[in-house]
Amino acid sequence: MTGFFAAAAVAVAATLLLLLRPFFWRRAERAATSHKQLNAAIYRDQIAELARDRADGTLSEDDYRKAQAELQRRVLEDGSAEESAPVARAPKKTLLALALLLPAAAAGLYVFIGTPAGLSPTAPQRNVTPQEIENMVSGLAARLEKEPGNLDGWLMLARSYKAMQRFADAEKAFERAAPLVEQDAQLLAVYADVVAARAGGRFEDKALRLIDKALKLDPDNLQALWLSGSAAFEQGRYDKAVAAWEHLLRLLPANSEDAQQLAAGIAEARSRGGKGPPAPSGANAARR
Repeated sequence: MTGFFAAAAVAVAATLLLLLRPFFWRRAERAATSHKQLNAAIYRDQIAELARDRADGTLSEDDYRKAQAELQRRVLEDGSAEESAPVARAPKKTLLALALLLPAAAAGLYVFIGTPAGLSPTAPQRNVTPQEIENMVSGLAARLEKEPGNLDGWLMLARSYKAMQRFADAEKAFERAAPLVEQDAQLLAVYADVVAARAGGRFEDKALRLIDKALKLDPDNLQALWLSGSAAFEQGRYDKAVAAWEHLLRLLPANSEDAQQLAAGIAEARSRGGKGPPAPSGANAARR
């Protein structure tokens, strides 16, 4: 919590410095900033804060829109008011008012639409239950039936089903997101993995086609290379499995656990293919 308040104080101080700089570095006759313009600067800062809260997930889309509408209403009201006297004529009063207004406005806005309770280390953390997750996913699926062209939504649903190990449903959702998936090697690889999982771990023709498409788009895609080697190993095409996995091994960090496990798989594929031990150079590097 202390870190949050310190960061907030620094952010407010930096904002005040930027807003008040004209009073220190410009001559009075050039300081034509009006009360309306200062308010506009404050509103812009508040709108930016709203956008950050929405991006961080601390502010819902509905609350964001309401708060944004309120700020826009206030901007319009200020725009219709008569222009006040130039602030540069009374800098001390303006500096004091702005220095007090901005922190107070930011704090009030956070209390109104933020999550102050989240700052407390003792605040209870509520875990989402499996039933709530199921309800959310079901709600998303129902909404997408009314929005069949929402490709990002179908992709999100496919990933959700995959995480829930509902592979048949995930495969159908991937099909609905096909225009997006077809252009992305990683999505094609994930799709192929889902198809293979739905088939009980077997690589059928559909999964193989998806893997080939992924490697054509990106020959260095890690998941597609792994799946390609696994499919070849399953089919007894050990030379192809070794080639795919050796390519993958060269892309992995040396001495990593993944590299060591992959080296063991390459050694087994070589042994089954009658090539015997000499392990690939990448595998040797991984073992050092």
